[in-house]
Amino acid sequence: MRKAEIYRNGDLAGILTETDRRTYEFRYTSEYRNDNSKPAISLTLPKDQPVFISDCLFPFFFNMLSEGTNRSIQSRQLRIDENDYFGLLLATAQFDTIGAITVKPVQ
Repeated sequence: MRKAEIYRNGDLAGILTETDRRTYEFRYTSEYRNDNSKPAISLTLPKDQPVFISDCLFPFFFNMLSEGTNRSIQSRQLRIDENDYFGLLLATAQFDTIGAITVKPVQ
């Protein structure tokens, strides 16, 4: 099981969990979910639902990954399987991302 903290503009918004390569869960923190001044991290992950479960990496997070040649290069340099989307997300979405979302591995 692998986990990541999901931050929006530096505020902890939730936890993304990969229980196995076929099951993913995103859960908002209660503090973030109950703060009406903070928006949902995505239109596809609204705050009115506390937990989301999927049989693939949520498209919102998948779309944060590089594509094509860039993904191949990242995979080789980081020594991560090119099809390990969660691993690539953990390795590449910690600091310099497009948008307000960052992903930090939970140790």
